[in-house]
This record gives sequence, structure tokens and C-alpha cells, in this order.
Amino acid sequence: MAVRRLAGKANPPDWLAMAHGFLAASAFTLIVYAAFQQGIPPSASAGIAILLIAAAGGVVMNLRYHLAHQLIPQWLLHVHILLGLVGTALIAWAAWGTPAA
Repeated sequence: MAVRRLAGKANPPDWLAMAHGFLAASAFTLIVYAAFQQGIPPSASAGIAILLIAAAGGVVMNLRYHLAHQLIPQWLLHVHILLGLVGTALIAWAAWGTPAA
């Protein structure tokens, strides 16, 4: 999706943006559920918070720009990508990178 926006002068198709949002929301729900069921390290909690901020940026991109048929600002797209990567990396590090207690 980002390649399409950054390479050209068009936003991604509506169906692709919606599918991305639904899949991300589903994964986020499962991560939060696991956090409440088993407890998680502080780095994973930070990752969840960062992903929540990334999700808020995604909602802004969808409601403010995509549905209004305006080009998504590249700075907002870059921030959304960066937050998503950092949040996911923190959660993955907490899951696989820390030794078992």
C-alpha cells in the first residue's frame, strides 16, 4: 500500500485499506487478549501502546484523507509505518527475545 502511495500519485484501493485495517484490528485484539490472560513484559506493553498510536494514525488517514479522496500526506504515512514497525518489534522481542523466567 505504501509503495503505491509513494511511487505514484494515488492512494491504495479502498478494499485494500479496509482489509489492512480489519486484519490489524483483529491481530491487535488478540495481542491485548493475551496480555490480559497471561501478563506481558513492560516492553510488550510499550509495543501495544505504540501500536495503538499507529492505529489512531491509520484511522485518521482513512477518515480524513482516504474517504475524502485526498492524497494521504507522506509524513503521516511514514509515521504510521514507523510506529507499526517499532510496536511490532517490541512485542516480538518480548515474545521471542527475552529469556524465560
